[in-house]
Amino acid sequence: MKSNLLYSLLFVFGYTAILFAQINPNHFNDVESKLIEWRHHIHENPELSNREFKTAEYVAKHLESLGIEVQTGVAHTGVVGLLKGNKKGKVVALRADMDALPVVERNNLPYKSKVRSIFNGQETGVMHACGHDTHVAILMGVAEVLSKNRNFPGTIKFIFQPAEEGPPPGEKGGAKLMVEEGVLENPKVDAIFGLHINSGTHVGKITYKPGGMMAASQRFVINVKGKQAHGSTPWQSVDPIVASAQIINGLQTIISRESQLTKEGAVISVGSIHSGIRFNIIPESLEMIGTIRTLDRDMKELIRTRMEEMVPAIAKAFRAEATIDIQDGADITFNNELLTKKMIPTLQRVAGEKNVIEIKAITGAEDFSYFQNEVPGLFFFLGGTPLSMKESEAPSHHTPSFEVDDAGMKLGVEALSNLAVDYLKMN
Repeated sequence: MKSNLLYSLLFVFGYTAILFAQINPNHFNDVESKLIEWRHHIHENPELSNREFKTAEYVAKHLESLGIEVQTGVAHTGVVGLLKGNKKGKVVALRADMDALPVVERNNLPYKSKVRSIFNGQETGVMHACGHDTHVAILMGVAEVLSKNRNFPGTIKFIFQPAEEGPPPGEKGGAKLMVEEGVLENPKVDAIFGLHINSGTHVGKITYKPGGMMAASQRFVINVKGKQAHGSTPWQSVDPIVASAQIINGLQTIISRESQLTKEGAVISVGSIHSGIRFNIIPESLEMIGTIRTLDRDMKELIRTRMEEMVPAIAKAFRAEATIDIQDGADITFNNELLTKKMIPTLQRVAGEKNVIEIKAITGAEDFSYFQNEVPGLFFFLGGTPLSMKESEAPSHHTPSFEVDDAGMKLGVEALSNLAVDYLKMN
């Protein structure tokens, strides 16, 4: 009886060892210095959305050097690599986004960006102010490690995506265009994994949430038309600035008085207002641009409907006219519950159980959601704050002072590599 039990335990533990001993751990150590070199190069040479030409070339050259089948020019500048295992099986995709932001870097790093470009008709600096440089380096590292550890069934598809921050006006791009161009087909992807480095989480931690983790984002443009007059005679005008002030106040009541915030959070923010050119002229028109963030599809539709009703009505009350145009950005980043449940043990094994933390949803947005709309996906956050810094004091994403620690990248390579191989080994 005891011998049978011992045999059974040895069989189970032996099977587990076989299942999870697919990747030589030394290869993670070997690639760490390369991660830093790649990341610094990409950080110093950032490119805006749909303009990631040199970054794509850098990635493609690396994949080709590993013997990985490479496709370029996907959704403008995207790069896709295929790595086949030692026998047939499922297909898993891993994704990294490549684009930088129109931000002037304020850090004093030796690899600080000094790149200048034109964005929306204005000259600006270009900076990896959201960590996409680390994402690219991490996925390059995953490709290198797994190319040396092909003892897995199936295929791994590496997706290096342009324009996560959104394509320039008048252009298509990002995950949505990649899906339209068939990136999840030929071969057909069964599941997809992605990560985002987080400046407010310590190195060594991974955070996630099953279900809706990040918000849907929508961009709105409101144009208000009034009547121009001298600033000394406002009664001769129809003031679009005054009307717009009331529109902004009204929009906030949709959140505070009409949205069921105990169900999910929601946000309406005006980020840009342009009107007038002189101190003593009441202008004829005004344009405001902003964002809507929602975590529930019914709330998303309610807010859209009420904004479209409210904006022209408030303007009319002030004798002005107003139009509103709402365009979808990213959808809700929704982690498939079953896939998440299956794969969290992998993350816990890699990072340590106490370092894998379930969080509440956030109102940031990610166009990784468009991949998840097509196939089961899991997206998680990777800690990037140095242990010497309080998490609450870390510079925010999308700011000139944004910075993350190189030390966080190795765990990202370990996490994505093990997720891919473990998933392919599952029935």
